[in-house]
Amino acid sequence: HPYGHGKAESIASIIVSMLLLGAALLIAAQSVREIMTPHQAPHWFTLPVLLVVIAIKETMFRLAYKAGSSIASTALKSDAWHHRSDALTSAAAFLGISIALIGGAGYESADDWAALIASTIIAYNAYRLFIPAINEVMDTSPPAEVEMAVRNIAQSVHGVIGLDKCYVRKMGFDYYVDLHVIVSGMIPVREGHRIGHEVKNAICTADSRIADVLIHIEPDIFDK
Repeated sequence: HPYGHGKAESIASIIVSMLLLGAALLIAAQSVREIMTPHQAPHWFTLPVLLVVIAIKETMFRLAYKAGSSIASTALKSDAWHHRSDALTSAAAFLGISIALIGGAGYESADDWAALIASTIIAYNAYRLFIPAINEVMDTSPPAEVEMAVRNIAQSVHGVIGLDKCYVRKMGFDYYVDLHVIVSGMIPVREGHRIGHEVKNAICTADSRIADVLIHIEPDIFDK
């Protein structure tokens, strides 16, 4: 594995998103079944328990999401949204149970309707996690400003006449760059090699997220 195991994080995020979708479908199915089946209203003592669960899960979401954003970790963000889905489910249950207890007869299924609504929110969050994770697995280009920064740094290196191809892909926490650098066709091979290393060092130094740069040297076609 010459590029390490960076894609393992994206694969883990895909698995988490599928688990969230599965949970959403199970909650929806259970909610529909409960709505169709007459039953008594829930007990009031579940409300304070749900408040504690909501507070804990929302705190865990915020901490995990902040950490995931700071290190650009898709897997950690996925785990954060897993906590948020638990918080949403508990909040929906709290709201539904409150309505059922306050409304009395005829409102017994209010918590089931709330859970059904929560399941759609969880499914949407699963979709939000799945898209960036599958994009990383498929080597979708990162935001345009990342490539633009790479190009600007490379063109600032002495001896670089221009650039041809520039491909950037994200693997785990890191970016990997493939770059075609145009230099004078009249210089020695050793000098072209030196310029390539200088470009690579400049890019990696400017952005710590870039783990490696593969440089391909091309001669200027206008050299006589």
